[in-house]
This record gives sequence, C-alpha cells and structure tokens, in this order.
Amino acid sequence: MNIAIIGTGNLGKSIAKGLIQHNSFTQLFLTKRNTDELNEFKSLPNVFISTNNEEAIAQSDIIIFAVQPRHFEGVLKETTSVLTEKHILISTITGFSIEKMENLIGAEPIIMRAMPNTAIAVGKSMTCICSNAQGKAHLQTATTIFNQLGTSMVIPESQMQAATVVCASGIAFWMRLIRATTQAAIQLGFDAKEAQELAMHTSEGAANLLIATRNHPEEEIDKVTTPKGCTIEGLNEMEHKGLSAALIQGMVASFNKINTIKTAN
Repeated sequence: MNIAIIGTGNLGKSIAKGLIQHNSFTQLFLTKRNTDELNEFKSLPNVFISTNNEEAIAQSDIIIFAVQPRHFEGVLKETTSVLTEKHILISTITGFSIEKMENLIGAEPIIMRAMPNTAIAVGKSMTCICSNAQGKAHLQTATTIFNQLGTSMVIPESQMQAATVVCASGIAFWMRLIRATTQAAIQLGFDAKEAQELAMHTSEGAANLLIATRNHPEEEIDKVTTPKGCTIEGLNEMEHKGLSAALIQGMVASFNKINTIKTAN
C-alpha cells in the first residue's frame, strides 16, 4: 500500500518514522515546502520526498494530512482534482471537522480524522479515529495502520476535541510530570541523568502495569501504601497542594481553548 503524508512537520515526521520502523508501506511519499528539513529520510528505500502534493496524492492509496490548520483548506482545494473515490483520506488537523472537509471536496470521498500523538515515532501512540459514512467500511484499514504504531480507538467525531487534549496534548502533560519527578529525584540526591532514568522508567512501569492488569489506578496505589507509611504521606501532601485538581483544570482549560480554535476555523 502506498501512503502519502502531506505536510511532514513534527507530527508528520513522527508518523513517517513509525511507518518506516514497522515497514508499514510499499511506497511512502513525504511532502513539505522546504524539503531540506526531510534530509534524514532521503536515502531510505521506497521513501520519496517532494514539494508537490498533487503528485504524491496521485501515486498513493492512503493520504495522511498533517499540515498546519491554517493551511489545510488551501491544500484541500488545490488537491481536489487528483482525489478519487479509491483514496482513503486521513486528517490529523485539530478542529477541522469532517463536515467542513466534505463541504470543500464533496461527501463522496472516504474521509477519516485521526488524532495520534508524537509517541507514534516510537510505536507507542494512542490514536483516536472517526470517519464519515463512506469511511466506516474502511475503519479497519486505519486501525490496522495505527495499531502497528501504538494503540487505536474508534470514537464518535463529537469526542475528537477531547481526545486531542487527553492524547495529543497529553504527551506534554505527562512530560511535565516526568520532569517534575526528575527534579524531585535530583533534590533527593541523584544526579540529573540518573534522576531522569528513574522518572522515565517508573512512569513507564506504572502505565504498563495498568495496561497489563486493567486494574483501576487506586487498586495499584493501595498495594504500595501502608498505614503511616511514606507513600501515603507523599500522596496526601500532593493532593493537599492540588496535584489532581491542577491537572484536571489544566486539561479542561486546554479543551476550552481547542473549542475556540475550532470556532476560528
């Protein structure tokens, strides 16, 4: 299967790296205005770099749009002439609805929205996917691609804004929590490199434990808290300082902002 990524910026590069790592294509076309920023891909087999979106789309089966939101409408208009009913169109554009895409290119094409995060570069993305009516029969194709690059979930389009906050912006939120853990470890006596190693792998272990057991987080917390122990002392102090409330409020603020972006589009 031939795949084109239109607009290979930070997210597009992450998707490309994941596809390449898992050999998930026959040919991969990457487009960008400044192709010098894609030099790392130029020597790879069956990967083609171009500034020509129409040419990349014409040679591909699956089109992944990863351009900036302000450019997406123009890109759709300029490439409509080469889109066919055989193309599967996957948009990663924040706040750009399927309805708006259909208004620009018609309701006949197979249209999907996917919201991956940058962990797709290492095969660990949580990607949410939705589609128009024509795309429902092809959702398996999209989930197969994104499951090779992490985990995917099909959701209603009405939840895509929230999914963007939880999964895409969520990477930044978790990075900040890991950074804070690293800073604490340094204060407790570890050097910076050791501190980050401890923070990264402990957070990875916590997530993998929940993935493997499907337990509620509090069930696993109960296993490491003892009466009058150091863990519950730390947890209570964090809650007293507003850890959970701050995280929830930050995510709600992010959600409110993304809805403003949607209105602007």
